[in-house]
Amino acid sequence: MYFDPAENAISLVLTPLYWLVVTAGLLFVVLFVSLSSLLLTRGKSGLTVFFAEVRGMLSDIFSLSPRRIWSLARLAIMEGYRRKALSVFVVFALLFMFAGWFMGDSEGVTADRVKVYVSFVLTALTWLPIPVILILACFGIPEDIRLRSIHTVVTKPARRLEIVIGRMLGVSVIALFILLIMAIVGQIWIQRQIPSSLLTCRVPVYGLLRFIDRNGDVGAGVNVGDIWAYRSYIEGATKARAQWGFTQVSESMLDSDGNLNLENSFSAFRSYKGDMSRPLFYDIKIYHPETKLAYTTDPQPVNEFRSKLDKIPRKLTIDDAQYDLFKDFVTKDGVLYVEVACIDREQYIGMARADLFIRMPDRPFAVGYWKAILGIGMIFVLVTMIGVSASTVVKGPIAAILTLVLFALSGKKSHQFMDALMTGEVQGGGFLESIYRLVTHLGPSTELPANPAFTIIKFIDTVLTSFLWLCKQVIPRLRSFNMSEFVANGFDVPFDVSILPSLLVTAGYIIPCVMLGYFALRIRELESK
Repeated sequence: MYFDPAENAISLVLTPLYWLVVTAGLLFVVLFVSLSSLLLTRGKSGLTVFFAEVRGMLSDIFSLSPRRIWSLARLAIMEGYRRKALSVFVVFALLFMFAGWFMGDSEGVTADRVKVYVSFVLTALTWLPIPVILILACFGIPEDIRLRSIHTVVTKPARRLEIVIGRMLGVSVIALFILLIMAIVGQIWIQRQIPSSLLTCRVPVYGLLRFIDRNGDVGAGVNVGDIWAYRSYIEGATKARAQWGFTQVSESMLDSDGNLNLENSFSAFRSYKGDMSRPLFYDIKIYHPETKLAYTTDPQPVNEFRSKLDKIPRKLTIDDAQYDLFKDFVTKDGVLYVEVACIDREQYIGMARADLFIRMPDRPFAVGYWKAILGIGMIFVLVTMIGVSASTVVKGPIAAILTLVLFALSGKKSHQFMDALMTGEVQGGGFLESIYRLVTHLGPSTELPANPAFTIIKFIDTVLTSFLWLCKQVIPRLRSFNMSEFVANGFDVPFDVSILPSLLVTAGYIIPCVMLGYFALRIRELESK
């Protein structure tokens, strides 16, 4: 697995605080713009109209009826059925009927090809229903306004807030129903194509990594010149070591044979060719930092491009004396220290934090698979909420494009680029400064003259950068939603770094999307086509 799950970890303190700040900021902007426009168009009477509208909104919020919401959701479900939303199953069936032609014979499936099969299924489950969801979410309300069929709803006791919630709920039910059927078929297809022995759901426990240099001091690993700086390397036949500290180690981590499984995916770097058929070797040392008790395994070959499992027995023999792994090596705080050394002289072994972990007893493949399905379902709900709220402001095609743009900007690279802009890591300055540099052919590293004009430019860029921070918080982060990466690599989906962030992001968009759709539908002229 070539990624570190800690990248998706969130702060349970900062995340809700950011949500409160962003939601309050958006609410303030909406109310301020509404009040300003009323004062400009109606003068002092606009203030009376503004507070009357606020009272009406509060009345609608506290008068919600679950019965009316479900009735409107049923209408949305019936509308989706009439629009042939379930026709996506035909495309899905054709895709899986002929997938075997292009993916090879199922009898020859190897461990390397399992990732291709699982990724294919989860990718199909993610992208096939998206066009249907966009059509139902983005074209429903604008089409009702165009045909004026919405008048039969707003003239009844149903409130506009209930219309927005009902539409979101109905489209979400259709999307999740489609996903459920497709997920069941996908799991059956995977189990028919792949032997059960190759379908794993490993439960890793990661530790903290630090490096010891060749002189025996705490430092950084060796950079062997690889452009991808994911791994650092330790030099063989020196004091260089890689040390992991695993917390909360308990007997529940043992397998059925009473062994503690340490799985690694180390990388080998050869400073000279030598015998290429001979692998590089490493050893693992388990030690107690206080008692100085240590146990070292026999030299083990590096399994390049593959994961390797090292079994540490609970009962360890050192100098004809018997020791217990948990009683004699695990500290009082529940920490187990593991040290890896390269044996071959002038050769290097590379590792990252996630390249060595304690492998707990495996779970059924279906556990990780359905967790990934949960992530896909939350993507569908998020697309539905954003699409419905956008459709209350603009026409259906524009709402669909806006939703797609938001999700195109939700990737990791887009957020990293916006972070670099806000922190000043990108050379060339902000919006106005970069335009000035382009027009005057100034390089990004050239200092601008210190005069009032450029001071004003930098001030405006600072204000725009602050606004960019707000926009960045509005754009969803979908990296945690993509749980297929775990399942395809044979890992269980961790709750704290994937499921919990996805749930919090989805829940955080409910109130802003509902309120935005409600405000837009309340002030919109429904007679206009």
